[in-house]
Amino acid sequence: MNISALLAGLLSGILGSMGLGGGGVLIIYLTLFTDTEQLTAQGINLLFFIPTAIIAVVIYSIRKEIKWKMSLTIALFGILGAVIGITLSSHLGGEITSKIFGAGLVLFGLWE
Repeated sequence: MNISALLAGLLSGILGSMGLGGGGVLIIYLTLFTDTEQLTAQGINLLFFIPTAIIAVVIYSIRKEIKWKMSLTIALFGILGAVIGITLSSHLGGEITSKIFGAGLVLFGLWE
């Protein structure tokens, strides 16, 4: 493992736990620097997200900074969105999905 992989993981974890989209960093690293296919990078990102999300939820919960009723409602619809997204990405393929991802990054960057 090289230093760039360690830094990408660290930066993704920091940004993800702050709710700032650490997955964007990880997906960009995987697709540009390791020649990983877009859909594979998305899968790795989702796997990476599980332990970092659990730790963040525990810490935010201890600090009483989670509104559980609202969070669970949003999570339910997030699960529905995930099923729709997985279905769409499997039909669209990696090339189109990577272009949508890139366009989304540009649009969000301009918005901010």
